[in-house]
Amino acid sequence: MLLPLNTFQDYGLLFLRIVLGSIFFIHGWSKVKAKTSKLFMFLGIAETLGAAASITGFLTQFAGIGFSLIMFGAIYMKKFKWGVNFTAEDKTGWEFDSLVLAAAIILILFGAGSISLDSFLHF
Repeated sequence: MLLPLNTFQDYGLLFLRIVLGSIFFIHGWSKVKAKTSKLFMFLGIAETLGAAASITGFLTQFAGIGFSLIMFGAIYMKKFKWGVNFTAEDKTGWEFDSLVLAAAIILILFGAGSISLDSFLHF
């Protein structure tokens, strides 16, 4: 190992949880406010609650599972239903969705870290 930065792993997981939770909160809350369909309302509420769970580190692995399912659905829609390329000049490709999916999978595999409600409540 080049630098002994692994002592800061819990801070890295905290940062990841905050950023990922913020992304899902913003996208989820916009769906809740839009009130376009029951499916979007459900997804918006799920994303918003998952975001709160991620940011606080409460049931983080379950939030990661939910985020992963949402992102698999988003990638499926973009790739197979709408025919969007991985990267696109005129619209958002699904490269961002893949990155968010990877972050969610990291939370599933690594958990919240010690700076979390999960750690405090011994989940």
